[in-house]
Amino acid sequence: MSTPMSSRSDDSVQGHWLLARLGKRVLRPGGVELTRTLLSRAEVADADVLELAPGLGRTATEILARGPRTYIGAEADPDAANTVRGVLAEHGAEHGTVRVADAADTGLPDASRDVVIGEAMLTMQGDAAKHAIVAEASRVLRPHGRYAIHELALTPDTVSAEISTEIRQSLARSIKVNARPLTIAEWSQLLTDHGLVIDQVATAPMALLQPRRVIADEGLLGALRFAKNLLLHPDARKRVLAMRHTFRKHRDRLTAVAIVARKPG
Repeated sequence: MSTPMSSRSDDSVQGHWLLARLGKRVLRPGGVELTRTLLSRAEVADADVLELAPGLGRTATEILARGPRTYIGAEADPDAANTVRGVLAEHGAEHGTVRVADAADTGLPDASRDVVIGEAMLTMQGDAAKHAIVAEASRVLRPHGRYAIHELALTPDTVSAEISTEIRQSLARSIKVNARPLTIAEWSQLLTDHGLVIDQVATAPMALLQPRRVIADEGLLGALRFAKNLLLHPDARKRVLAMRHTFRKHRDRLTAVAIVARKPG
């Protein structure tokens, strides 16, 4: 399977695409369990669903299994969009489509979706882009529609600006992305700033690269394949170990959060 950034070297590609290149399919901070909690609470069954930045289509698979009325993916990377189209074809999703579009400008009509899903993508954006994406999600939602996000969060809500900056800089060096996680209170405020009402909040440990989580997310065979690829690619292994060290170093200040907010009627 070709993946976005496939031409970049192991020491320069963004961390999530490096993990995908090595065979990791679940790239969400709270793992597949928190994704399933999010989708259950977002009520995607028999709904018109928009997924922002579906990436390799792992969450699309979970959404399709719940029987949405329609599925649209908005993916800015053409290679990733093609990958998700393949996922839709595998599942016989007659009412599913993927468009190459920015999450902040999907091109969809106002009030045309019941549910908008976005996972592990707002964290990677600066403040202005975060607001633009949430504004777009709010725009395309129908009254009573749900916006469900799964992101990396800083904890506790009272964490100092100095520590927040240190963690963000450490993440940027490790994963080659200018990640800007917020506290749970700040994530909630971001959504309410755009007229949404917080319905539910769930958290999970940020344990993306811990062996137990890898097995839970990928299954035993998938975890073994990932481990084998790490052994065969020393430059990639060095990067992954550095990422794991960063996550472990700041584990008391990092958590995964899933928030479901609704658009008032």
